[in-house]
Amino acid sequence: MNEPIILPADPSDPDDFDVTAEGLERAQRARLIRRTRTGLGLSQVEFADRFKVPVGTLRDWEQARTTAPDFAIAYVRVISQFPEMVAQAVA
Repeated sequence: MNEPIILPADPSDPDDFDVTAEGLERAQRARLIRRTRTGLGLSQVEFADRFKVPVGTLRDWEQARTTAPDFAIAYVRVISQFPEMVAQAVA
């Protein structure tokens, strides 16, 4: 079953592509994770180590290769609000 396209590719841009609702959600989740990490001034390795997330999983989420699950998004939102508390809790 093909998922409906919610954002069609720009025909004048050969590198552009159609986007499905699932693809858009995956990209938005990736952006949230990446912005949280970079907002803390951490590399992927540093963030993964500090918050006990496998670095390969973090990379997949940030590059939207896989969709970060709901629990991960909730965890990242808590990290963005209370990074020191979370780091201490998981240390």
